[in-house]
Amino acid sequence: MIIRKLFLIFTVPASLLAGTIGAIAQDAPAARTTTTVATRVLPPFIIPGGDAYVGFSADLWNEIAKRNSITFTWKETANVKEILAAVDSGQAQVGIAAISVTSEREQQFDFSQPMFESGLQVMVRKTNEEGFSLSRLFGTFSTGAMPYLLGILALLILVPGHLVWWAERKHEASPFSTQYFPGVFQAMGWALSAAAGQQNDTPHSKLGRFTSIAAIFASLLFLTFWQAELTSSFTVQQLQGGIQGPEDLPGKNTGTTAGSTAAAWLKDHGAKVTEFQKIDQAFAALEQDTLDAVVFDAPVLLYYAANGGRGKVRVVGAIFKKENYGILFPRGSELRKSINASLLKMREDGTYDRLYDVWFGQRSQ
Repeated sequence: MIIRKLFLIFTVPASLLAGTIGAIAQDAPAARTTTTVATRVLPPFIIPGGDAYVGFSADLWNEIAKRNSITFTWKETANVKEILAAVDSGQAQVGIAAISVTSEREQQFDFSQPMFESGLQVMVRKTNEEGFSLSRLFGTFSTGAMPYLLGILALLILVPGHLVWWAERKHEASPFSTQYFPGVFQAMGWALSAAAGQQNDTPHSKLGRFTSIAAIFASLLFLTFWQAELTSSFTVQQLQGGIQGPEDLPGKNTGTTAGSTAAAWLKDHGAKVTEFQKIDQAFAALEQDTLDAVVFDAPVLLYYAANGGRGKVRVVGAIFKKENYGILFPRGSELRKSINASLLKMREDGTYDRLYDVWFGQRSQ
């Protein structure tokens, strides 16, 4: 009997045995795995908060993970380029922050349905918008040819003033005092009037009249160059400080993050692009006057201008290159379907609007 049972066991078809084992494995609970979520610090979407993160994207993911019983750990990266690399290499199974959905990225990754509607915007130093300031006025007269013209003006006052006073000091009809002080100051006042194209008194001596004619001629030349240089200086300042939107960016020193959609747009539109690993580095460069502008995601710029950059920077122009953010997955991810279902449910039950209002305020109806 024992021999018969052993015979039956060893002669059972392999397919039947495999099916039995498969059925047992299917009924057994699946082993719980930990999902790695790649992200980057990007207020107000991802903000460090102790041992975890807060912010719109962090709160959104925490709710999704709770609804799907997903155990996860965060993996912080520097920028979106590193998030893409982490998901592509398998170091992370999900990427979330403010990741724009593009046709190029869709060829390599899967995305959830849109989780946020955004676009790019421009941020400049707040001093760029000021019409008048003492520092700006000083800068106008201390750059270019202006210092040399101011030196010429001084000569047009000092030299003719001394010559006319010396020639006229003993003339009976002279309007100047015979003493050096205040006589020379009176003569320099006359020379200043001549430099401006006006003379209140005509010298009586031959040397005085000759000096007067020469001063008038020199003043005409001086005023021509002065006006041209002053106009040029103000024009340059207006060009440097006149960024009011994306149409003003070609040729400007503009900063953004490496591998971002903003960097690609700026390169395509003729801006001089400096790519930083983190957007905070671009903000610092703008405030230190090494950049003319920063171009990045509109919500991030608006949040910084109202908080860390308050009083130092300003967001200008309308939102352009509108785009959607999505949650990033590797191709064929099993998580995508359930996460999309959760996103839809959160929009339907009001959870999404509640989270949005916390970080961005209530939207106008």
